[in-house]
Amino acid sequence: MTERTTDELRHAIVAEALSWVGCPFHDRAGVKGVGVDCLHFIVRVYQAVDVLEPFDPPVYSAQWFLHKDEPLFLDGMKRYAHRVEMAQPGDIAMFNFGRHAAHAAIIIDHYTMIHAYKACGEVIRDARSAHDHRLHSYWSLL
Repeated sequence: MTERTTDELRHAIVAEALSWVGCPFHDRAGVKGVGVDCLHFIVRVYQAVDVLEPFDPPVYSAQWFLHKDEPLFLDGMKRYAHRVEMAQPGDIAMFNFGRHAAHAAIIIDHYTMIHAYKACGEVIRDARSAHDHRLHSYWSLL
C-alpha cells in the first residue's frame, strides 16, 4: 500500500466530510445517511480515510456539556490530535458550547467548514465565520 502525503490525506478528509452533507443529526449516532452527531461525525470521517483506527466513542449524555465540569470532548481531542494555530483543510475547529469546547467542525477551506449541527438538524456546509464568537481552538490529526 502506498503512503499518502499530507496533502492527499487532507483532500481525502475534505471529500469524505462533504459526502456526509445532509445526513440527519441524531444524538450519539454515527451512521452515514442515517444519523450522526458532531463527535461521531469527526470520528467517522477520520476513520473512513484511515487516519483513526475503528472505535466507538464512550456513551455520553446528549447534554453533558451543559452539566459537567469535565471537558470531555476536548480531553478526547487531546488523545488523538495536536493543537495548531492556523487551521488547514481537514483540520478540526473546536467551539465553546455550554461549559466547554463541546462542538467540532472540519475545516474545508479558508471560508468554509462542515459539521453535524443540531440547530439545523443535519450535517451542513457552513461559513467559518458563523460561529467565530464561540471558537475555542484548532486541532490536527496529521
